[in-house]
Order: sequence, then structure tokens, then C-alpha cells
Amino acid sequence: MDTVLLIKAAIMGIVEGLTEFLPISSTGHLILTGALLGGFEDARGKVFDIAIQTGAILAVIIVYWQRLRETAAGLGSDVRARRFVLNVAIGFLPAVILGLLFGKVIKEHLFTPVVVASTFIIGGFIILWAERRQQTAVRIQDVDQMSPMDALKVGFVQCLAMVPGTSRSGATIIGGMLLGLSRKAATDFSFFLAIPTLIGAGLYSLYKERSVLSTGDIPLFAVGLFFSFVSAWICVRWLLKYIASHSFVPFAWYRIAFGIVVLITAYTGVIVWAD
Repeated sequence: MDTVLLIKAAIMGIVEGLTEFLPISSTGHLILTGALLGGFEDARGKVFDIAIQTGAILAVIIVYWQRLRETAAGLGSDVRARRFVLNVAIGFLPAVILGLLFGKVIKEHLFTPVVVASTFIIGGFIILWAERRQQTAVRIQDVDQMSPMDALKVGFVQCLAMVPGTSRSGATIIGGMLLGLSRKAATDFSFFLAIPTLIGAGLYSLYKERSVLSTGDIPLFAVGLFFSFVSAWICVRWLLKYIASHSFVPFAWYRIAFGIVVLITAYTGVIVWAD
């Protein structure tokens, strides 16, 4: 395995881990980073982008390990644990159905610089709008207060992230806030919902595109997964502390600026946008 390619895989893993759980779109950043680095534009590269999300999810599992362990232990007797699992399952369902129905079409037609830049910029303004809402609009302070209908609504909002540049975490966190969840409740549920969503997407992609992979790709994927895990672990722990006393407004302005950068780099030829 080429050492330079492994270094590129490490950089891609760091980008994935740092951006997956922030409301700034990991997909958009991976597209741009992969185009700048080179070597990730083919079918194998696209599988790599999805597969390394598993490393980021492992970080979430470790950070929330106590809650997940208590939930698993209480499924037989704890109503709260059963409701929590039910809500995550309900929130996950729309992504499964709509992903299977429209995933191929979206990948073929929406992975363009105009779409990615537009969703970055529009998403930034939506965050600014969400952060200006009155605090009295918050009706759910904790994920345990969520109803199945609340989970279903967040699940449908998560499906917006199938459009590249939207951000899965951005859609679920900001969407949850607009639906009445507190910033912390929306962030926690976004993390919990990411576990089945990203693991499922990663396994499905590996199975579907198994013909383009070989045993020689194992070091590449292992490096990406490792660095994705480390950077995501740092990022998740930081974000949970950050939201206790800060808003998402800085991320909104970052999205707007990044969207402009995507357009400039694509149309000035600084990067070659992969087909």
C-alpha cells in the first residue's frame, strides 16, 4: 500500500471525525478534501467515505457507553429504556425507506458543486433563524421526554441530509430545535440516531460495492477508521461541553463561507469536481 495514500486516508479520517457530528456536513468536506488530495474520486473512494463513518460512530458509542449499557440492561423491565429504543428505531426508519427509494437517484444527480454549495449556504441561514427563536418554544428538555411522534418527525428531517452538503447532524439538531427540542436534547438524540443510521449506511455500502474492493484495501480503510474514531471522540466530547453555554451561530457563518468556497474552487478550476 502506497504510504502517501495512507497519509491521505488519515487526513480524510480526521476530516470525517471532526465534521460528522458538527452541523457543517461531513459529506461536503470529504468531497472537497478528496478532490484536493486526489485518489478518492473512484467507486472505491466513495465507499471509503461512507465506511469510515463507522469509526466516528464508535466514538459516540464510547462517549455514551453508560447510557447505552443502562438501556440494554433495562429493556426487560424499564419503561424508559424501551421507549428510548423505540424512539431511536422510529427515527431511523424514514432514512431506511427513503434511502432505498431515492439514494441512487440522489447520488447520480445531486452530487454537484452547485447543490453542495447551495445546501451549505441555505443551511447556514436556517441555523441563524433557528437560533433566533424564543426560548419559550422549547418543550422537550431531555431525550426521555420525546414521544414516538417527535422521534418520527426528527427522522424525516434527517432524510434531508441525503442531499449532499445538508449535514445529517445539522438536519437532526437544528430540525429538532425547530420542533421544540432543547439544544442539548436535539444534540443527544442526533448522536443516538447516528448509531444505527451510519452503521447501516456503512455496512450497506460495503456489501453493495464489494466487487470494487479487495484485501489490499484493508490498510487504507483501517487507517481511515482509526483517525476518524480519534478525531470524532475529541469532537463529540468538545461539542457536548460547547452547547452547554454556546449557540450554533458560528457554525452557520462557517457554512455560508464554506459554501462560497466550494463554488469558487469548483468554477475556477482549483479543484476538479468528480463525476
